Amino acid sequence: MQLQGKTVIVTGAAQGIGRAYAVGMAKEGAAIVAIDRDDCAETAALAQKAGGKCLAIAADVTDMASLNEMAARAKREFGGIHVIVNNAALYGALRGGRFDKIEEAQWDACMDVNVKGIWNCCKAVVPHMREAGYGSIINISSLAFTYGAAYALHYAVSKAAVVGITRSLARELGREHIRVNAIAPSMVMTPGTEQFFGANQERAAKAIAGDQSIPENLHADDLVGTAIYLASDASRFVTGQTIPVDGGTVFM
Repeated sequence: MQLQGKTVIVTGAAQGIGRAYAVGMAKEGAAIVAIDRDDCAETAALAQKAGGKCLAIAADVTDMASLNEMAARAKREFGGIHVIVNNAALYGALRGGRFDKIEEAQWDACMDVNVKGIWNCCKAVVPHMREAGYGSIINISSLAFTYGAAYALHYAVSKAAVVGITRSLARELGREHIRVNAIAPSMVMTPGTEQFFGANQERAAKAIAGDQSIPENLHADDLVGTAIYLASDASRFVTGQTIPVDGGTVFM
């Protein structure tokens, strides 16, 4: 029970990777706050079935008022906030294409959710972490920030910005015992991946797995152990780092 006594907020928790984080951390004893624009009731039920407490809240990472309300409710319900997993992102709904053909509205929406959304979430929860005397912020980046992602410039740029946020906040918050790290997965087999790649998914998955030292595609549960480590006291001296979970595609 590595997370016993900790309250963990997971954004984008209605399905896929976010749901896996919420359920996996609940198994480790955390009280979970599952937030999403979509309904998180199923995630909450699975987390509770796993033996944890889970509060499902509708919130939008682009709406500061809804995040402040979410954080206040989490504090009332569980007594404090200790960890946030900034997982919410636009991915499956994005349309890929040549960089000069990407629609401006898609670019702006991607930056608003994937970059500004993390900034907003940190503003909402860091005051509560200060009250607790410590905290762990876990940002979800992507291998796209280092490996490059042709025909998905908006996504790759947003995930590079996540690394910038991670490093800068780690410098700024370290003396307050608030750690900030990132996880950078390779392609993960989720509904979002299926939506993004469409008919090309099987070919893309095979090509990506072929570039990995461990030639298998990742699934959502493969990311949970790294997040638990970063949330737990086992990583108390780890901050400012971006950890690839990619089957050995890039070495940093």
